[in-house]
Amino acid sequence: MFNYRMTELRVGILGYGTGGRVFHAPLVAATPGLTVSAIVTSDPERASRAAADHPGATVVADADALFELPLDLVVVSTPNKTHVPLALRAIERGTPVVVDKPFAPTVADGERLVRAAAEAGVGLTVFQNRRLDSDFLTVRGVLDTGRLGRVFRFESRYDRWVPRPKDNWRELGDPAEAGGLLYDLGAHIVDQALTLFGPVTEVYAELDRRREGVSACASDDDTFVALHHANGVRSHLWASALAGTRNPRFRVLGDAGTFTKYGLDVQEPQIKDGMRPGDEGWGVEPAADAGVLGVGDDVETVPTETGRYEDFYARTRDALLGEGEFPVDPASALEALRVLEAARVAGTERRVVELT
Repeated sequence: MFNYRMTELRVGILGYGTGGRVFHAPLVAATPGLTVSAIVTSDPERASRAAADHPGATVVADADALFELPLDLVVVSTPNKTHVPLALRAIERGTPVVVDKPFAPTVADGERLVRAAAEAGVGLTVFQNRRLDSDFLTVRGVLDTGRLGRVFRFESRYDRWVPRPKDNWRELGDPAEAGGLLYDLGAHIVDQALTLFGPVTEVYAELDRRREGVSACASDDDTFVALHHANGVRSHLWASALAGTRNPRFRVLGDAGTFTKYGLDVQEPQIKDGMRPGDEGWGVEPAADAGVLGVGDDVETVPTETGRYEDFYARTRDALLGEGEFPVDPASALEALRVLEAARVAGTERRVVELT
């Protein structure tokens, strides 16, 4: 059995923006058997912060320098349009790779990446961490009980209040960069819908720019996607940067009852506040945000599951050691990309897109 105290797998992280700094590096560092060995950032301020956050890591300015280092895993957490070329470089050198969501800007790019990894026999997975959100785990648990009966509608909202756009590619870049809410929060909520209810046959979308100062060529900031699943369930998914009040995070309707859940998973703000997996209260939402299940006044409170972001890199470590599968099959990421591409077409052309 692998002794985590004797051997550590070396992880290189490309990018030290929000993804690398808040999600990947802290979770890698908290995983027994993994160590943050190298970090890439060309920004001097971020480089100083990376060195302070992870004093044992080598901080370099570009990918060329990273790929000269001995590594057991590469994490790609850079702007979306760079995901594929950087992941391909890792695959070409035979190093397993974690790619942040969205997996790729297009389905064709994603297929090229999956094909390259398969041909080279190199491990490849996608950071769909919100499959491990406390609220999503709770919905899965409710569905598993069967108490909703035949589910026919799934509603999911991931809303924020950011009335002034931030000056970065994610908000102001051209849609070709796979920016905007559709490929940001939408990549999560579409993945969650597919995970719960399977393949999609029809896609409709409304992709709008609502905030003052957002140019006509910028990406969407108020987004709605409707999916018709092959099993008959309809998913209605919202993401907005201009939601000023709390809306239900999830609402699941069945012919025997309804489940409604407010509040967001707490792991992201906890990491920003310095908490880590294993700390008291990690992944635990406020009791007041517990969901309710039932009909009319005959409802019961459903305690919220504990979030488990740490499972992603624990399972990745085990896969690297040949002791399990990677946590996210890239094939599922391709299915999500097909839906996102269809939503882009549907929103642009104002029509329903059929998937076969």
